[in-house]
Amino acid sequence: MTRKATCSCGQLRVTCTGEPVRISVCHCLACQQRTGSVFGTQARFHRDDVAIEGNSTTFARTGDSGTTAIFHFCPTCGSTVYWEFVSTPEFVAVAVGNFADPSFPRPRHSVYEERQHAWVSIVDDGSMERMN
Repeated sequence: MTRKATCSCGQLRVTCTGEPVRISVCHCLACQQRTGSVFGTQARFHRDDVAIEGNSTTFARTGDSGTTAIFHFCPTCGSTVYWEFVSTPEFVAVAVGNFADPSFPRPRHSVYEERQHAWVSIVDDGSMERMN
């Protein structure tokens, strides 16, 4: 399986092969601010399964857990496309929305649900792991 994620203008592109090792939603306030939405959604892939093309600008942020993430966004359109965690350099996280694929597999993990907006409801088929 090959999946392609791009920024809004198409300048920054990520091609992922194989299946993601983790797909999750994060309700933390920092993800809400980063995405401009009420949560962030990511798919993590092994770094060896990811090819990146185009230029990016970076922003590093240390989260509540003490882990630092380095976010890569397009310097032209501003879309955050992928990020790396300093603590787990063997993985690359890609914003699920940048795949622009409604058939993309559903998240199996949910974090920071105590910060979830009251009107947000994620349908759970019983396989969602809550990780607060």
